[in-house]
Amino acid sequence: QAILIEASLSFLGLGVQEPVAAWGLMLRGGAEYAESAPWVALYPGIAISLAVFGFNLFGDALRDWLDPKMKV
Repeated sequence: QAILIEASLSFLGLGVQEPVAAWGLMLRGGAEYAESAPWVALYPGIAISLAVFGFNLFGDALRDWLDPKMKV
């Protein structure tokens, strides 16, 4: 959830500013070229989705492995 919040705030201009690399800033920069070069915004969007999905899968697996109540 923190990744999505950071990306959303950066996209809206409320997060980190321009010299810092952030996925939200990359999405905002890619939005300017959406008609001529859609991959500029597509790749950061895919990276955000894969990172969030991967961390969710990792968290679920870690919970299943460490939670003694789940083993019963």
